[in-house]
Amino acid sequence: MTQPQARNATFRFGDTAILSVEQVEAPEVVTSAWIDEQLADTYARLDVRPGLLEGLAGIKERRWWPEGVSFADAAAMAGRKALDAAGVEPGAIGLLIDTAVSRAHLEPSAAVDVHHQLGLPPHCINFDLSNACLGFVNGMHLAGMMIDSGQIDYALIVDGEGSRELQERTIARLQGPDSVAADIFEDFASLTLGSGGAAMVLGRASTHPEGHRLVGGASRAATEHHRICVGDMNRMVTDSRALLEAGLQLSGELWKEAAEDFDWADLDCYVIHQVSNVHTQAVCAALGIDSNRVPLTFPMFGNIGPASIPVTLALQTQDLVPGQRIGCLGIGSGLNASVIEIVW
Repeated sequence: MTQPQARNATFRFGDTAILSVEQVEAPEVVTSAWIDEQLADTYARLDVRPGLLEGLAGIKERRWWPEGVSFADAAAMAGRKALDAAGVEPGAIGLLIDTAVSRAHLEPSAAVDVHHQLGLPPHCINFDLSNACLGFVNGMHLAGMMIDSGQIDYALIVDGEGSRELQERTIARLQGPDSVAADIFEDFASLTLGSGGAAMVLGRASTHPEGHRLVGGASRAATEHHRICVGDMNRMVTDSRALLEAGLQLSGELWKEAAEDFDWADLDCYVIHQVSNVHTQAVCAALGIDSNRVPLTFPMFGNIGPASIPVTLALQTQDLVPGQRIGCLGIGSGLNASVIEIVW
């Protein structure tokens, strides 16, 4: 017997708006040319062509935090900036979600550290939400539902990512005499990562007409691909080609399914999760998106994980005008794909 398809793959918001979205840059610039210099002997020994990070992925630079700056510190810096921009007092926040992939330890949550640093009230629900590079979009979805339900008035979503430790360990491992060419390609995605922080304050659209309304979105899973990209803070092993191909298929299926409820064919701006030039061009081609409407941050910041979408949106806000429609699109290893539409 065929089961009816559940309708929870698409969703709509009733009274939620973005009041601010802010980003903080990690201060240490690490160029792809510098990474190539560190691996020059390995490339020569294994007859691997240098320059792939910039020439193929299109990533010229990424950032590192100074030693001693934690992932929670980065998230808290962004959170403080977002609260100030929104004009919302810490005591009014009813929900804090930290969506970072980067973790210093398994427990307690990073959210408790951010909660303490920002002086949020005891009644503020706080927890971590992790879903690879889709965590921040999932956080927006959950916060919007809680605002719409009347449980909270304001939510703060934060994310602090750092690639320094992972990339230092990856470079050291590849410099070893036992490394082979396959290691370089398995570790390639690790070297495209970046560091940064982002935060967003959400509240009631009816209370804040100046806000940017969340319209709705869609989500779809293809978890048969959950072994394509597996990582921790020591190493991330990725089959980049398989990840791209499976991600394109999943995003195409999501786009087609969501067309019954949304018209995303001609949005004013598409804020796509920033991975690489190859990924961005492939997504645009697969979904029929005008690449001129896709702002790029990966050339200078790399792939900042779940912070990527809010960082890119934050850097684009000065060019957005009221009434424009923005789509936030992401594919997270696992695989999951999500889209959220915003009316600016």
